[in-house]
Amino acid sequence: MGTLGAVQRIIDTPAGDARLHYHRAARPRAVLLLGHGAGGGVEAPDLRALAAALPAAGVTVVLAEQPWRVAGRKLAPAPAALDAGWPAQFAAAAEEGLPVYAGGRSAGARVACRTSAALGAAGVLALAFPLHPPGKPERSRADELLATGLPTLVLQGGADTFGTPDEFPALPATHRLTGVPHASHAFKTPKKAPLSQDEALELITRTAADWLRRP
Repeated sequence: MGTLGAVQRIIDTPAGDARLHYHRAARPRAVLLLGHGAGGGVEAPDLRALAAALPAAGVTVVLAEQPWRVAGRKLAPAPAALDAGWPAQFAAAAEEGLPVYAGGRSAGARVACRTSAALGAAGVLALAFPLHPPGKPERSRADELLATGLPTLVLQGGADTFGTPDEFPALPATHRLTGVPHASHAFKTPKKAPLSQDEALELITRTAADWLRRP
């Protein structure tokens, strides 16, 4: 996968300092800014896989380490605090002078869905969107996803306890949903599954690269 965060930058935000990890393309045509989830950081395998694969496809990937993680806290703050810190990180990514796609995994995907239209993002990449808390499908967060108003790609594990692809409502024409068979919320696959862990990550990176190439 290569080293994580070969180039790092600290960004001051209203929620505290964030740390951006830049994985640059040699001839970039776009930037993909990705936030992490509430239970982990930028070391998540799907984020690392995208950071390793997409620069070769002309996309600079910026992994955004959120202020609560930079400060050493173990629990993510409320959604409003997550949203408050995101615009400064987006603005830093936009300094590249290229179209910026915003996204993230889980809680990071929710932040991107809620804020991207107002920030001027070119699109949204939602990895493991937490459609509902595990075992509580009645507490749907589908409205956040449906209201992006932008081209949106959702990559969802087939065994995600926060919502499988079959649980998603009908999506607008701007949205695309791709399932990752047998994969968990972390995109891990069982050892006996027909799709290996490496194959699951390759599916994620290939699908994202194809989507980012669209006109």
